[in-house]
Amino acid sequence: MPDRTYLAWPFFDQRHPALADEVERFAAGALADLDEDAADVDGTCRMLIARLAEAGLLRHAVPAAYGGIHERLDVRSLCLARETLARFASLADFAFAMQGLGSGAISLFGAEDQRRAYLPAVARGGKIAAFALSERE
Repeated sequence: MPDRTYLAWPFFDQRHPALADEVERFAAGALADLDEDAADVDGTCRMLIARLAEAGLLRHAVPAAYGGIHERLDVRSLCLARETLARFASLADFAFAMQGLGSGAISLFGAEDQRRAYLPAVARGGKIAAFALSERE
């Protein structure tokens, strides 16, 4: 396990070390059999979303009003989860990050009907979020 003394820094509270432990346990078990070189990357990502959802970790990607854990998105929690997931499997970090990136714009700036339509499903793994930008050129 890496040095985690930084979790004692003043901008972390008691929930952050607990989350780091939770993600560590999840990753050690649920990612142990992961083949990141599998030919079906999309299928592997769907499987990862399902595992992350079952563990309740995707609830960190949406506000509590839509099935999340925190009243507002907690960037520190998201970073801690990503750090641990990336250490175990970059594809797991990618799947988790895309749920957050894809739902973040809706959480922060979406209309209420968009939030109700998408965010609960993102939190429970029923929808896979994505993020895209487009430009006229």
